[in-house]
Amino acid sequence: MTQLGSGQDLVALLASRVPIVVMETRDEARALGVVGAAAASAGNLPVFRWTVTEGLARQDVHLGPQRFNTEPADVLNFVRGTDLPGVYVLVDFHPYLDDPRHVRLLKDIGQGYGAVPRTVVLVSHAVPVPVELEHLVARLTVAVPDRVERATVVDRAIAEASRHHGGPLVVDPHARDLLVENLGGLSIGEAERLARGAVADGALVPADLPVVMQAKYQLLNRGGVLRYEHDVPDVADLGGMAALVRWLGLRRAAFDGSGAGLEPPRGVLLVGVQGCGKSMAAKVAAGVFGVPLLHLDLAAVHNKYVGESERILRETLATADVLAPCVVWVDEVEKALADDESGAARRVLGTLLTWLAERRSSVFVVATANDVSALPPELVRKGRFDELFFVDLPDAAARAHILRVHAARRGLVLDEAQAALLADASAGFSGAELEHAVVSARYAAYAGGGAVTADHVLGELRATRPLSVVMAERIAALRAWATGRTVPAAG
Repeated sequence: MTQLGSGQDLVALLASRVPIVVMETRDEARALGVVGAAAASAGNLPVFRWTVTEGLARQDVHLGPQRFNTEPADVLNFVRGTDLPGVYVLVDFHPYLDDPRHVRLLKDIGQGYGAVPRTVVLVSHAVPVPVELEHLVARLTVAVPDRVERATVVDRAIAEASRHHGGPLVVDPHARDLLVENLGGLSIGEAERLARGAVADGALVPADLPVVMQAKYQLLNRGGVLRYEHDVPDVADLGGMAALVRWLGLRRAAFDGSGAGLEPPRGVLLVGVQGCGKSMAAKVAAGVFGVPLLHLDLAAVHNKYVGESERILRETLATADVLAPCVVWVDEVEKALADDESGAARRVLGTLLTWLAERRSSVFVVATANDVSALPPELVRKGRFDELFFVDLPDAAARAHILRVHAARRGLVLDEAQAALLADASAGFSGAELEHAVVSARYAAYAGGGAVTADHVLGELRATRPLSVVMAERIAALRAWATGRTVPAAG
């Protein structure tokens, strides 16, 4: 199965007599425009469009209402039997590819191309091609609007808003250029809606852009696999990971392009003890680079139908590429890639590994894992990630810092002596367990009718058995594995 771009590539496919072309896109109007232009360039071939609601109708010449051949089998029989060369676009035909009769009819059309040059184009958001047809099919990617087209959309929206408001808008040139860039990856229709929304208040200023970006994430994340994280913690809130923060800071210039000649960083894999801040570190990475954070839920990718999981992941990763520059956070990656009887996890892993190795977009990936024994060896090797960091239990200084941060958020200010005392009493505690102790201390203080104090926190720490005690053997094994294999995040 051949995979190509759109535009001139479709002209080439028509000239090379490819019988079936698949165009997976949600921008139906743009796909039909590409087909019409290519058919005209390839010798003014007639173009027909079919939908189950409207039937088959000529598109390049207006012939009035032509409602016939609405049934899938009828339209395929018509195309197979006609002696009229042309391009026949079947829109949203994918539900009917489960019927063996339809597959056979398409195969007959493809194999009969030598007698009558008819090209069938299947346009839909997703087209699972039956194996019987793969040798007859070429896939075509519909290119999204380029910068010139997006600029035209923005300028048209500004002009329309100017007429509506009865005078010229206040337009910040930099905001206008950023809006053009931020509309990348959207269809013309989607870009028009967002551009109109940005200028609806009679001005285009930098303050309009965050709303546009949030709307863009919602439009592109149709599968619910990517989630835009609004709240990114400050790097000062991250305790005990000085080496990781320093590593990220050294690569900021390469990531944002200001460091000429530097190769951009690709990502890091964080392994370590549960509750020690791996997820927060992923969020802080976005703050260090000054870009949006996207949470990739690999578990939501899995689908019971063969091939669907990989397709969903491919679409999701393509969305991340469109939203670049950004940080993509994959939490507990080992659970989502655990092998199963269907083999879906292995296929998802293959799709992810290919993207990690071949992507060229400014997407920095932070993957986290608790169980190193469940990590596929292919994921850990160099080339997928730039570095493998180990996140250990926080030391005394880090514990004091974490306690001060969580206490301050809840109205308790700890002085240095109090923080040091609590840090000494919390040896072996993870960051999550330290936060829980502060939260529990507030409950105890409320029950006693007073304000929370350091003594309340100390009492909770002494009443708790941390994970490092409960799961001592497992954590010792994890630390032993990490020694010599990973870079300590603490430095």
